[in-house]
Amino acid sequence: MSWSKASWQRIEGIYSEILKMPFITQLTDGTLPLEQFKFYVLQDSSYLENFGRALALIAARAHNVEDILTFTRFAEGAIVVENALHESFFKEFHIDKSAPVGPTSHHYAHFLKSTAALEQVEVAMAAVLPCFWIYKKVGDVIYEKQKQQNNPYQKWIDTYAGEEFSVLVEQAIAACDRVATTCTAQQQERMHHAFYTASQLEFMFWDSASALRTWPF
Repeated sequence: MSWSKASWQRIEGIYSEILKMPFITQLTDGTLPLEQFKFYVLQDSSYLENFGRALALIAARAHNVEDILTFTRFAEGAIVVENALHESFFKEFHIDKSAPVGPTSHHYAHFLKSTAALEQVEVAMAAVLPCFWIYKKVGDVIYEKQKQQNNPYQKWIDTYAGEEFSVLVEQAIAACDRVATTCTAQQQERMHHAFYTASQLEFMFWDSASALRTWPF
């Protein structure tokens, strides 16, 4: 069994719970409260900037040219392409950019950056994979189940259920599987742990949007 298949098996329970979350089910049928979506977009915009930094760090530390190029393209996509999507949301939904970033987004971003900077680079690759893979699978499910034709969040759905994003996800999975073959069993386990932790944070990210979770003070 490939490293990625084994790692996905470990987070099946987390993924199943994500699909049941009110944020996801309401996003699917277009009933998600606008306040929650606006909160999510603000958090996600900040997160993606830091996600791009983590990807750039991985590219700089990668051992072969293929991975350098792959993660450089990932970093550019996170910072340029997805940032443009969020900018359109800021304008369309009149989102206040000056609002503070919440604790979950802050923690997730710093987990990725510290892992990318300080951990073995293969572990760092595993840590960023859930953001690709879970988003794609969730986007596909939402796209298949959506019933409302005029969903106010259709642009988000189309982005993460699209073919272009699917190609990026396949590249990210393939990169992790490739580098995992060069790792010891202990190193592969550290990769699994990083993947699992980031998957937990994916759940927490959406949950924080539903709860509009901010700092206590």
